[in-house]
Amino acid sequence: MSEDDDIAEVLAAEDRRYEALLGPDLAALDELFDERLSYAHSSGVRDTKAEYLAKIERGYYDYARIDHPVERVELLGDSAVVVGRMTADLTVDGAPKSLDVLALAMWTRTDGRWRLVAYASTPVPRG
Repeated sequence: MSEDDDIAEVLAAEDRRYEALLGPDLAALDELFDERLSYAHSSGVRDTKAEYLAKIERGYYDYARIDHPVERVELLGDSAVVVGRMTADLTVDGAPKSLDVLALAMWTRTDGRWRLVAYASTPVPRG
C-alpha cells in the first residue's frame, strides 16, 4: 500500500468519526476508537474510550454541526498524526456551546484498520 493510500484511509476514518458523532452512531464510534483511547477535550477534561462513549450515549455531548479541516497528515509507520482544526455547535450537559479549536488526532493501524488512539484539542488563540 502506498503512502497516499494510507493517508486516504486515515482521512476517511476521520470523516467517519465526525459523521458518527453527529448521529450519534455508537457502534461506528466503538469500532473507530482504540481500546487505549485518550480523548482530551478543549475544556481540559480527558476521557477514556468507555467514558467518552457513555457520555455520548446519554446525551452529555450532543453534536449538531462539525467541520474538521485537515492541515496535514504525518505517517509514522503504522501510526498517523492528523493536524487540523475543528469547529462545532453542540450541547454539553444541556448547555449550548460553539467550539473553534486546534485539533491533533493520533491514529494507529491495528489488524489492518485505522483506530483513534488519542485526540487533543485546544482553543484557537485570540488576538
